[in-house]
Amino acid sequence: MTQPPHDEPTVSSPEELREQVEQTRAELGETVEALAAKTDVKGRAQEKAAEVREQAAAKTAEVKEQAAAKTAEVKEQAAAKAAEVKEQAAAKTAEVKEQAAAKAGELKEQATVKAGELKAKAADLAHQAQDRLPDQVKDKAAQAGQLWEEKAPEPVREKTAQGAQLARDNRKVLLAAAGVAVVAWLARRRRKS
Repeated sequence: MTQPPHDEPTVSSPEELREQVEQTRAELGETVEALAAKTDVKGRAQEKAAEVREQAAAKTAEVKEQAAAKTAEVKEQAAAKAAEVKEQAAAKTAEVKEQAAAKAGELKEQATVKAGELKAKAADLAHQAQDRLPDQVKDKAAQAGQLWEEKAPEPVREKTAQGAQLARDNRKVLLAAAGVAVVAWLARRRRKS
């Protein structure tokens, strides 16, 4: 046998010796198990594979989480951009509507001015035509009116009076129509000349 190391006390009784042997056996068993575990390549490979699987699962979960966060961020940015584009389109539409309304108002005003000018011109031409009538024609028209009053039956005179009243009520329309007729007559007359 070997001699005990100098730092361990020597055993004085068989009981202490048994305890020391048991303790040494337990330590030796643990050492043998550790050595066996190191030499068990298959077991170590399985442990390493399990560890790698856990790391891969953790990394996959992390990547999924990052992808979900990025997707949410991109969705939010897209929604913000869509809202911005919609707002710009609404502003542009309002601007175009405003410009169209302004242009329509301007055109309406120009048309009103032109209509007024034409109306004035027609009235002027009607007055000029009336002024050109010889006095003899005017006198004859007055005589025809008196004769009409004397000779026409009452119902016909009533209808004529109603027509005259209607003409007085719509004087502007009649003057405009007369003016247009005079302008058309003058235009035809100039073409013939």
